[in-house]
Amino acid sequence: MSFDMNKLMQQAAEMQKQVEQMQADAEREIGESSVGGGMVKVTANGAGQVLTIAISPDAVDPSDVEGLQDLVLAGVNEALRAAAAKVEAKAQQMQSDLMGGLGLPGLGG
Repeated sequence: MSFDMNKLMQQAAEMQKQVEQMQADAEREIGESSVGGGMVKVTANGAGQVLTIAISPDAVDPSDVEGLQDLVLAGVNEALRAAAAKVEAKAQQMQSDLMGGLGLPGLGG
């Protein structure tokens, strides 16, 4: 078994390109949440940006502002978590594909 340094360098450059593409793709991975029986709905992307927050008029109770704040916070956190999970799943698949392509023993090749 021989070790091809040129092939390794080429694969490292390819890996860098794929990482950059994955970072760009993260903005297109959308996570959604619906909390409080649908009273608050949030969408976020894999880059950690909240895209939309929809609040039902039924969720607005002037005597319970704290309850609405809790719903919004829960919705935002869940949407961000869902988007991050999608990005992580793609990253793991990419890593598995790259490690298998290196042909090194014990790395899926």
